Amino acid sequence: MIITVSGAKKEIPEGTTVAKLIELENVETPKYVTVSINEEFVDQGAFETTDLKEGDVVEFLYFMGGGR
Repeated sequence: MIITVSGAKKEIPEGTTVAKLIELENVETPKYVTVSINEEFVDQGAFETTDLKEGDVVEFLYFMGGGR
């Protein structure tokens, strides 16, 4: 099936979960990534059980602290 990951079309196997996609995409520091699917945030506790669907748009987001 085809989904969009960070602006790029990708073909992934049916039944791929968010957790598996993080693995497939070699996401750096997966412990600290926030994921949105179709502009809806996914709870990190649901990564293992959230299946992706044809046409989904997935973004990996990192929130950084810092500044003055």
